[in-house]
Amino acid sequence: MQSRLTLARASGVVTLPEGRVALLRPPVDLDLEGLDPGRLVAVHGFRPDHDALAARGLSVSTGIEEPVAGVVVFATRSKALTHALIAGACAALPPGAPVVVDGQKGDGIDSLLKACRAAFDVGEVFSKSHGKCFAFPAAPAPVDWTDAPVDADGFETRAGVFSADGIDPGSALLAAEMGPLSGRVCDLGAGWGFLSRAALASPEVTEVALVEAERIALDCARRNIADPRAVFHWADATRFEAEPFDHVLSNPPFHTSRKADPELGRAFVRAAARLTAPRGRSVFVANRHLPYEATLQEAFGAVVVLGEVAGYKVIQAERPKRSRP
Repeated sequence: MQSRLTLARASGVVTLPEGRVALLRPPVDLDLEGLDPGRLVAVHGFRPDHDALAARGLSVSTGIEEPVAGVVVFATRSKALTHALIAGACAALPPGAPVVVDGQKGDGIDSLLKACRAAFDVGEVFSKSHGKCFAFPAAPAPVDWTDAPVDADGFETRAGVFSADGIDPGSALLAAEMGPLSGRVCDLGAGWGFLSRAALASPEVTEVALVEAERIALDCARRNIADPRAVFHWADATRFEAEPFDHVLSNPPFHTSRKADPELGRAFVRAAARLTAPRGRSVFVANRHLPYEATLQEAFGAVVVLGEVAGYKVIQAERPKRSRP
């Protein structure tokens, strides 16, 4: 099926230059009709999408590392991140080079279009499939669109990361209920490092492996944690492999889009079972309504709720039934 970008290009509403073009946060199934993959670079910091795009044969990077003649920005669920992507595109391009923006209504494209019209010389708009595509010549972006670090309760965060404004209540509850830690610990879906820093407070801990799929969040974690016992892994937590850990901690994400997707949390549970040593334990926090119990019972021999507060539950699981793949 032809994408909105393909149709906008075919209609002449937007055009791309002949040189190298960067695609910022493109969907993994993006239609590339009429484009030479050899002159495209997909820029993506979310590891599963990064790897899926590379599997399609595209050149993939986590940033615009070489000169480009044009940029296509795909709107994200985070307004602040999308603004930062546009600001980065403008900074990477020569003045007047094309910046193309494509996005769905559900990702705020209408308000983004309004903001871009106030800041740039936006041309004709192509509307299709509950979304819009438009372009403007690169020019300095508004100062508050730049990707500046944010101080969140003493931790550095950035636009686009989970709980960028402060410590997530679920993670705070998990830190309070996780009990004594020792040996090797895995923080599965570590984000910007709150739980890992809490785990490293124990002198009995010899290693904390921070496993995080979002590169922006992991880079924040590197700056938030200077402890040499911390080991950072940019990886899809559901596929991560390592020697078994004494403790696995996780605040599993439950969104792959704007809709809740409990299967993602279940995949984290199954991954934790693979990564937990036979005599180790996993501790999870989740929204009380999320249905993880059946998967926990399938993956572990002993499951107990440690606490429930303000809509969250902390669950301890022991005796993994699949400690290795």
